[in-house]
Amino acid sequence: MSEPHAHKSGYVAIVGKPNAGKSTLMNQILGTKLSIATHKAQTTRHQIVGIHSDEDSQIVFLDTPGIINPRYELQKAMMRFVEKAEKDADLILFIVDVNDSDIPDHAFKELGRFKKPVLLVINKLDASSATKVEEVNTSLMDSFKFRDSILISALENQGIDYLLEAVKKQLLPGPPFYPKDELSEHPVRFFASELIREQLFLLYHEELPYSATVEVIQYEEREDLDYINAEIIVNRSSQKGMIIGKHGAAIKKLGMEARKSIEEFVDRKVFLDLHVKVREKWRNNEQMVRNLGYRA
Repeated sequence: MSEPHAHKSGYVAIVGKPNAGKSTLMNQILGTKLSIATHKAQTTRHQIVGIHSDEDSQIVFLDTPGIINPRYELQKAMMRFVEKAEKDADLILFIVDVNDSDIPDHAFKELGRFKKPVLLVINKLDASSATKVEEVNTSLMDSFKFRDSILISALENQGIDYLLEAVKKQLLPGPPFYPKDELSEHPVRFFASELIREQLFLLYHEELPYSATVEVIQYEEREDLDYINAEIIVNRSSQKGMIIGKHGAAIKKLGMEARKSIEEFVDRKVFLDLHVKVREKWRNNEQMVRNLGYRA
């Protein structure tokens, strides 16, 4: 009789440049939307925990903000999330957009600092030629001691099963960390704030989404619906009017779209009560940044 396969478990950090497809990849693996993802860079600001379980394994994925050179306190906090994920992980997935494969030296130095196994994941095959993919793969494999390289399209669900098998091969035997039916360790109010913030990126332009954050003041599960009181916090007073819009039209649309997303996520009716608050230069104030939940 053959021995049964030992159960495997581990933490896997997903890191890379902004817009490489980190959040899309994790959402595709989990089969549900946990990480907000838009066409704009630096949408992800926190470390998002997503739990993939099957019969013989549990992989705890850590989605992270895109690797950048931070210019202000919020971005410094975002980079601390990346560093923490790399430190906590048993394995690192370094995801690269095949059409944006110019990786800064500091990214490779950071990868090497923790002496963890790293898999190279080349993404967006659907948007490139086979020749270009091969060139990028060869160049990057020569630039760093990756354990292996995997070619995927996160958006089109290509190569995801192969990637999961490659991840499992790198993990050690161990019990699950969470109940097998859990998808994340974050509370629902966290995802509510993220879904509201996603609409800021989808509906507003230029610097505005990057200058704003969302704080859920109250989340109450009532008998007939979930009541959410949330504040959109902006960096300066002139941005408040931009969020609200003429006769309140902009914030009304924001609230309507965010409510739909939250209702889909919680599978319940939602009453969303939105307000806009000004906290001057909050992005540059370390204490404010920490108080607003950006603590690694």
